[in-house]
Amino acid sequence: MSDTSSGSSAADRNGGPGLARINALTSDDFRAEFAQCLNVDRWTAALDAERPFASREALLAAADAHAAQMSDGEVDTAISRHPRIGEKASGSDTESRWSRGEQSAVTAGGDAAAQAFAEANAAYEARFGHIYLVCASGRSPEELLTDLKERMGNSAEQEKRVVAGEFRKIALLRVEKVLDNS
Repeated sequence: MSDTSSGSSAADRNGGPGLARINALTSDDFRAEFAQCLNVDRWTAALDAERPFASREALLAAADAHAAQMSDGEVDTAISRHPRIGEKASGSDTESRWSRGEQSAVTAGGDAAAQAFAEANAAYEARFGHIYLVCASGRSPEELLTDLKERMGNSAEQEKRVVAGEFRKIALLRVEKVLDNS
């Protein structure tokens, strides 16, 4: 039996119902939803302009390519929406729920880990003028503290590029969530 006789659309076969839903969103709804993945207007506009996506892989490749082009100004804008590592995001919106899940290992580390992150975050912010941002998903508190301390040796310019790379990782994880939770 062929796929056409099953009644499924090409988007369903190539990316599931999540891709079909994303392709059908209005431009405003698409941009609002994807801003939760990465709060960069250029990024959401570029992805919106490429719709419809033929497959999940095509969407992920486009998301990655456009995230790789983040400017320092875009990093600054995007970072303003993220909680400090080790602090739980407030709110009941999707982005806050994602952030709490991504940081669950860190926030479950207990009082000692919370204190260590508070001190390390303060030193980082004093050095770089913004919060420490990392793709925390699947990483232990010890790994993240080590990463934070190692990054203290970066120049401000190097650290902006590292943060941009971390945003890229976070954005791709969140695009997957948008696709999977549709």
